[in-house]
Amino acid sequence: LSSSSGLTHESHKKDVEQVYLRCSEGSIEWMYPTGALIVNLRPNISPASYKHLTVCIKPFKDSAGANIYLEKTGELKLLVQDGDRSPSRVYCFGYDQGGLFVEATPQQDISRKITGFQYELMSKGIAADLHTASAPCRPCSDTEVLLAVCTSDFVIRGSIQNVTNEAEEQESVIHVGVNKLYRQKSKVFQLTGESGNWRGQIKTLLECGVKPGDGDFLFTGRMHFGEARLGCAPRFKDFQRMYKEAKDKGLNPCEIGPD
Repeated sequence: LSSSSGLTHESHKKDVEQVYLRCSEGSIEWMYPTGALIVNLRPNISPASYKHLTVCIKPFKDSAGANIYLEKTGELKLLVQDGDRSPSRVYCFGYDQGGLFVEATPQQDISRKITGFQYELMSKGIAADLHTASAPCRPCSDTEVLLAVCTSDFVIRGSIQNVTNEAEEQESVIHVGVNKLYRQKSKVFQLTGESGNWRGQIKTLLECGVKPGDGDFLFTGRMHFGEARLGCAPRFKDFQRMYKEAKDKGLNPCEIGPD
């Protein structure tokens, strides 16, 4: 978390402050914004790898008081306009497309304003998985499923207990009962209640029309801004079939023990 306050710059409303961030994910909170911030993302990796990175930002729900621009060699491209209340909107761009320039907007009372956003740096391949604009609800091929098993942040066998739709955010929340936990990067799926059942929530796009159904699925996906996002999710019996076929041919990219 990087935090800054504009009150210390009250007499210098045109000040531009440089912020350097070394983490691959985190958040910026700018209290009482005046002037501007240049946000420099400098992750602890080889600069030669920068061109393979995608940057995503997600403004806080109540973020206000500044416009957020993408800046490259003095040219500004508006990303987030002050007052834009698009819930859960995520803005992504290639690391080599520029840096972030956050400029305070004129305010009568800056003490009521806080500008803030979360950010994540990821490889372009992972970003493409999360933001497949062409066909976000398309079923995965056998090869894609088997690769997802090896590379996803979470892999579980489970059933759909319920689905709640969030129309404002254009998302569906899948409430999953977990029968077997193969892997999870963050503790999204946890033991709940005295019964000792594992449960968790996975988000996906509302347009995909996910509905509760019988039987087990293999759920895979990525963590994105602290939330589990759905990737490939075949029926478990279909996964067992494709896993066995690939194993018999020596083509499965990794071992998971699907029984």
